[in-house]
Amino acid sequence: MPDADPRLDPGRWAAASFRPRGAPSAPAPRPRRGFWRRLGGCCGCCGCCRRGNEDWEPPPGEVPGRRPPQPIRPGLLAPRGLVVGSAANRAAHHTAEFACPHLVVRRGQPFDLRVLLPRPFDPEDDSLCVELTLGPNPQVAKGTHVLIPLGEASATGWTAEEEDLGEGAEPPGGPALRLRVTAPPDAPIGRYRLSVKTRTSTGEYAAPFEDANDVIVLFNPWCPDDNVYMEKTSDLNEYVLNETGRIFYGTEDQIAERSWNYGQFDAGVLEACLYILDRRGMPHSARGDPVMVSRVVSAMVNSLDDNGVLVGNWTGDYAQGTNPSAWAGSVDILRAYHRGGAPVRFGQCWVFAGVMTTVLRCLGLPTRTVTNYNSAHDTDVSLTTDIYFDENMRPMERLNTDSVWNFHVWNDCWMKRPDLPDGYDGWQVVDATPQETSSGLFCCGPCSVTAVKNGEVFLKYDTPFVFAEVNSDKVYWQRQPNGAFSVVHVEEGAIGRRISTLGAGSGARIDITHQYKHPEGSEEERRAVSTATSHGSRPRTRGTPSTGEVTVTVGAGPAVAGAELELRVVARNQGAEPRTLRLRLALAPIRYTGVAGPPFRQEQHRRAVPPGQEETVTMTVGYAEYGPHVGDQDALKLSVAGAVEETGQVVAKELRVRLQAPDLTLTLLAPAVVGQEVPVQVVFQNPLPRALTGAVLRMEGAGLSCPQAVTVGTVEAGQTLRLRQPVVPLRPGRRRLVAAMESAQLGPVHGTLQFDAAPDPTGSTGNAGSAAEPPPRTRRGRRRRARPAGTTGG
Repeated sequence: MPDADPRLDPGRWAAASFRPRGAPSAPAPRPRRGFWRRLGGCCGCCGCCRRGNEDWEPPPGEVPGRRPPQPIRPGLLAPRGLVVGSAANRAAHHTAEFACPHLVVRRGQPFDLRVLLPRPFDPEDDSLCVELTLGPNPQVAKGTHVLIPLGEASATGWTAEEEDLGEGAEPPGGPALRLRVTAPPDAPIGRYRLSVKTRTSTGEYAAPFEDANDVIVLFNPWCPDDNVYMEKTSDLNEYVLNETGRIFYGTEDQIAERSWNYGQFDAGVLEACLYILDRRGMPHSARGDPVMVSRVVSAMVNSLDDNGVLVGNWTGDYAQGTNPSAWAGSVDILRAYHRGGAPVRFGQCWVFAGVMTTVLRCLGLPTRTVTNYNSAHDTDVSLTTDIYFDENMRPMERLNTDSVWNFHVWNDCWMKRPDLPDGYDGWQVVDATPQETSSGLFCCGPCSVTAVKNGEVFLKYDTPFVFAEVNSDKVYWQRQPNGAFSVVHVEEGAIGRRISTLGAGSGARIDITHQYKHPEGSEEERRAVSTATSHGSRPRTRGTPSTGEVTVTVGAGPAVAGAELELRVVARNQGAEPRTLRLRLALAPIRYTGVAGPPFRQEQHRRAVPPGQEETVTMTVGYAEYGPHVGDQDALKLSVAGAVEETGQVVAKELRVRLQAPDLTLTLLAPAVVGQEVPVQVVFQNPLPRALTGAVLRMEGAGLSCPQAVTVGTVEAGQTLRLRQPVVPLRPGRRRLVAAMESAQLGPVHGTLQFDAAPDPTGSTGNAGSAAEPPPRTRRGRRRRARPAGTTGG
């Protein structure tokens, strides 16, 4: 066997001895013998060609991933610098919009690395290794310390291949080595430090790690081998690349929408998203698994347990923070959290979901924002929604711990589920709104939408809770004279209505209820409910059939804030005999979470209904009566309960009415150019017969610099407000501005404006990308102070 070439010694590339000061020396990982023997070199198994470990130990004080410049001795191959990535890489990786000073790439796809050399690289006499580290304690075994010998795959699956420039071709800018570096499709995501080592017959040179050379690796839904792969380009354009969207709210009969600025590419957002994972202490080695990443994010977007991003508040008192209705997007929230390290006040479900969409899209997971109307909150794992009445059919609110939210907003993210049996890939529910704990933490999901549809609540994560939100039965209980309760009515189709999201490519609301549940009343749907309830806390309860001779429907006329409201109850007798119906009507304010206040209007009626005919009961309520009871995000709930005197048939219905407010009107008053202020006019008319006090306007937009919260002050009854606010486009192309206004007397008021921003005539695009050439190397001073709530390594 010929003498071993020391440049092929794998032990010399291991660099596993990079460790904190004072830690014991770690042995180099065992090399692959066959690989080195095929090259005709030493396998390294006996250490015959390897120098002592002391040659690979970092100097005192060196931090993994950070080493000071090394003295350059004659004969060493010391790179002049590194050029990491290119504009073509950012376009190919769909990361060109990121306003980030570092190269952002997606795993499973190559990016360019140019090593600037003092002389041409000689493959016969020179060797090179690309080194990347992730986290404060990188380890080869955990995939967070990556060593890639040129032309070979690393133990972690990374590769670095030299580009063929052609015979005799000389790269511009002097001697350089052009490489194509590829992260494997299961690599941990995060910010990697990058450097190179070279070796000649004189010795080894390890280039210092420089911040400018860091690379941020994200999930890659365009890569078929990535677990987040999504095939349709139109879906990817919406669920990964779209920076703005619409979130639906209101009631199932009065669906409303508000624009939301996700802003996942804006400056500071990517750094905030990675900080969220650090703040949770998520091991870097686990960050390649979208199941675990989405679960950690669902826990961290709310502040419970771990001082996460947002504090939830449903009390109506927002004096210590921001009214949840006043947020226009996620960017200000995430920047504030990253900047201060303290939870931001306040959020409710659509805010949690909007921030969740931003974080997951930013990290590369296809994500959509989903609204479920008549969303049940099952507190006892019975998989039913239970409503209790006394002997006179008056609601017993103290027992009604299960609530039905007018609407609830969560997220679906797209991924494979290798932790589940086959057939459960695709959309997965994740919910950051803190409602119930999961494994002791306030998080929810990921939960397979397919499992929810089929009632397979035994599959992880949190499938029973999500199933109850969309497909539980509504069971009415009445207290009997002996104090016991019995089931008097069961509504089988009242929960999980008109589940909505923004359609890919259409820009319109689409109904995705069929993805979550089989058709109501079908054999498949009843089988799913039966399967689910067999795993609940009590057997499924069947009660009085929902049908009978007398049917009751409820409705309302136009519901406009400040105007008179008309409510209607229609009783129809489908039998052959006349019937007498006793009805009790109660009107109360109700928060969107289903928590009702005491009734402020109650009526009793007794009506005779001839066979085949109907009778209508009307309730008219003026603003002076309902206004004092209705606050931000509140609606009105009409509860109707009664009985047929002749047969004892029980009837029960609920109607929730949302009071609509006018939108904000936004108008661009001049052409929009990147880097230049452009005025926007905001117009709003107060619809109430009373003044609005303490009104505050917020504006936000992806690729836009907007003013901070603007105090509007008092808006008199019927007054038309006109404001002029400056915005500055930061990136060219189609931009969307979102505005929201809050006040104590009126529900949320929103507006949106879409316009095109022309490029800066000086040639700047406003995007903070990587520099074309590396900055001159400077000796690093004191180590930068670590961020609060430090990171877990590995």
